[in-house]
Amino acid sequence: MDQEIPVAERLQPITKGKAEPRRGRWAIASSLVLVGLVGGGAAWFHSRPAESPQATETASMVTPTENLLGHLPYEEAPLSQLTPVSADGQIKLRRAAAERFRAMVAAAQQEGVVLIPLSGFRSKQDQDYLFFRVKEQRAQGTRERALVSAPPGYSEHHTGYAIDIGDGQRPDTHLNETFEDTPAFQWLQKNAARFSFELSFPRHNPQGVSYEPWHWRFVGDRHSLQTFYKARQLTSRNEP
Repeated sequence: MDQEIPVAERLQPITKGKAEPRRGRWAIASSLVLVGLVGGGAAWFHSRPAESPQATETASMVTPTENLLGHLPYEEAPLSQLTPVSADGQIKLRRAAAERFRAMVAAAQQEGVVLIPLSGFRSKQDQDYLFFRVKEQRAQGTRERALVSAPPGYSEHHTGYAIDIGDGQRPDTHLNETFEDTPAFQWLQKNAARFSFELSFPRHNPQGVSYEPWHWRFVGDRHSLQTFYKARQLTSRNEP
């Protein structure tokens, strides 16, 4: 969703915060009983048992469902699950997406169409620069910037399933709406679904994001499908 790509894709380790343990109902009931037995043991109200490791892990896996400026929240792909799809090794996707993308490139080449990757996995740190720093450089308002670039934590590129595609014979159309006039885009419209890729932001998309004919996402396995469609469903349920 961005019209500016970092010079190099920086793969940063993910730092996850610990979930805050929650007081269970049984703990409160136990405290009340003890207070009644000892008479005046108010200190019991301030003590609570530690949660089991399993409960803490479950809490930390909860995925946020809020919509921010028309964009949905996504977690970063584990670095260990990424593999290169560009000759220089800088552009990466998750393995399943990378395999099908390479197959799609080969199929297009047989028909004289040159598909090239422009941007794949992007860390939250990369997105921080693309959203905030570029917004400042261009003196853009927050909502104006959100039309063409997702805030950090809300980009499909974090997932390792999204990729920006260009026409190798028409570099002047890279990351531009004019890409829709290229043989590459026309080929993708007819054939991308055979490789489980779909256009993320068509014209008049429900998220209100600007039309991006170059931005495609992989939905060819259970995890990728859940990543994109479950996030959308959960967000719609939480909207007022």
